[in-house]
Amino acid sequence: MNVVKVQASIGLKYYKGVIDGSLFDEVVWLSEKLKDVRVCHINATSYGGGVAEILQKEIPLAKGLGLKFDWKTISASPEFFDITKKIHNGLQGADVKISAKEWQTYQNCNTDQVGRINPNDYDVFFVHDPQPAEIISCIGKNGAKWVWRCHIDTAKPNQAIANYFLKFLNMYDASIFTMREYVLKGMEEESFIIEPAIDPLAIKNRHLTRKEAERLVRGFHVDTGRPLVAQISRFDPWKDPMGVVDAYKIAKKKIPGLQLAMIGSMADDDPEGMKIYRELKKYAGNDKDIYVLTNHDALHDLEVNAFQTFSDAIIQKSTREGFGLTVSEALWKETPVIGGNVGGIPTQIRDGETGFLVNNVEECAEKIIYLVQNKDIAKEMGKLGKEDIRKNFLLPRLLRDELKLIEKLVD
Repeated sequence: MNVVKVQASIGLKYYKGVIDGSLFDEVVWLSEKLKDVRVCHINATSYGGGVAEILQKEIPLAKGLGLKFDWKTISASPEFFDITKKIHNGLQGADVKISAKEWQTYQNCNTDQVGRINPNDYDVFFVHDPQPAEIISCIGKNGAKWVWRCHIDTAKPNQAIANYFLKFLNMYDASIFTMREYVLKGMEEESFIIEPAIDPLAIKNRHLTRKEAERLVRGFHVDTGRPLVAQISRFDPWKDPMGVVDAYKIAKKKIPGLQLAMIGSMADDDPEGMKIYRELKKYAGNDKDIYVLTNHDALHDLEVNAFQTFSDAIIQKSTREGFGLTVSEALWKETPVIGGNVGGIPTQIRDGETGFLVNNVEECAEKIIYLVQNKDIAKEMGKLGKEDIRKNFLLPRLLRDELKLIEKLVD
């Protein structure tokens, strides 16, 4: 198990003028009350994917408030991550089978973490997603409070895989899901609903002028004089990247100059990403107006910010989605979003007001055409969307919700 070193502590004062004063005061009050509670977050990786992105910002904010928060990641082999990707897909409903040997490999890795963490060092553990979930049965609770935090869409899981997890998930003192519909049937401990959030102070979310964004986007050989839409997410079958290309091709018949950027980072715990990336490149073919880009192309948080800021619309055409942080990220930049009508996406988009919810390729193409051809309406939708995100999906609200849960557990 690895201790993750984060950036310097962040003071809550920097969020003044962004979040409401009542939220600011509540976070300060809870932090003072819980300043002696030792908390450890455990997940699979320190880079790539929404969980790592949240923790990279949440831990410094907690420390800036005087809270005793640590973050650790598990040590595991590539084989383990191959298996946990199958488990992830199964919990989202895929028809996959995990062999007895694979379950044993999964358990062995969780057992291997035992000597690398002392449960007596902490009062509360937050264990994120399937990868380290069995660690509780290997280590034992030892008087600490344990919370399992599920970030994926488990509304319709492969029940055989869900049943395996229930054996030790019911050892936890509480669980957190993004939506009530995700709570697994058979869970005995109390489940809480806490939605993820983005950090408005992060490089990815700081304000860029349109001119700054245009300069950065042009650096990837995009023609900034023509319309551009983008999908920014992991290369994952649940994000339906091929469906996005299909929608773009339909829309391009009405808007010949249309361009599409497909942008994703390669997460350390997602071995499937490179496979989907290669398939997507092949599917895009020789269309020079499709840009398939990753962090390996020198595209990092600032450049992602630029694409989200400059694009005429952001697409998140998922077929399963735990939440989809990129929806909030785009709306924060006043860019309307076309999102799959699934999972946590509808909690972020007001259909027809801050973006559109779509159910298939044809609807996605129709909304691309509409937003590109109606820029004034798109601009107003984006402004409404930013205010929704400010009220509901910024980092201090997420920390507040977790502190309220900690308060309940340790009282």
